[in-house]
Amino acid sequence: MAETDGWTLLTIACLAGVTVLTRGFFFLSSRPWQLPRWAERGLQYAPIAALAAVVIPEVVADQGQLVQTWRDARLFAAAAGAGWFFWRGGVLGTIVCGMAVYLPLRLALGW
Repeated sequence: MAETDGWTLLTIACLAGVTVLTRGFFFLSSRPWQLPRWAERGLQYAPIAALAAVVIPEVVADQGQLVQTWRDARLFAAAAGAGWFFWRGGVLGTIVCGMAVYLPLRLALGW
């Protein structure tokens, strides 16, 4: 195993210190504190925004380019899943419905 130089060890130690400080910052105060109302309201949308940021590019892009044809199983699966969600609601049903459309199109038709 190669030796690690001093700069690498110093960098690791500094990054570990910053991580401990930022994650332990909230334990330094003995008084309870609360986020402002605007921050709480904004954090309510964080999960859906993160999910949209991950899912939408996977549905509409292929290899960094927008999908050029309608014969893409992901488009139909996303439409079916969205339809299910607006009709019945529920995340599990949305996933099952989307996969029930995606798998036959992808495996049987090769889309």
